[in-house]
Amino acid sequence: MSTIPLTRRGAELLKDELHRLKTVERHAVIQAISEARAQGDLSENAEYDAAKDKQGFIEGRIQELEGKLAVAQIIDPSGLDADGRVVFGSTVDLEDEDSGAKATYQIVGDDEADLKQGLISISSPMARALIGKEAGDIAEVQAPGGLRSWEIVDVRYV
Repeated sequence: MSTIPLTRRGAELLKDELHRLKTVERHAVIQAISEARAQGDLSENAEYDAAKDKQGFIEGRIQELEGKLAVAQIIDPSGLDADGRVVFGSTVDLEDEDSGAKATYQIVGDDEADLKQGLISISSPMARALIGKEAGDIAEVQAPGGLRSWEIVDVRYV
């Protein structure tokens, strides 16, 4: 399996979720299964079925997180020196060439992406168009509404 790039913050979020699943969620679902078992006939016990389904989801998510963290390549954006180029972890200030709208995005791993917080996935069309460019360059992105051009105003490593 190849490495998965994550920012330090993203790795911490995954570790926190893993810890919560192992220490809180796992124990809660085991308790729910015990309570449902105490009700008797398991063949028609909806609470038991729901608790077992939830247990399967939790265990699957734990395995998924452990696997991702095992192959994670953790990158600290503040330690990057990419000579002003856009790379994984960098924060990019953009200006739409048509509307003049301004936007700021940080390029992060797939598991960290949250557009509302300005975190875009490394595999997104916007990030792919930005990678390798510098301040003053134009990035053209194929959006659902057509081709959009963004000028890179600044590249920061924070």
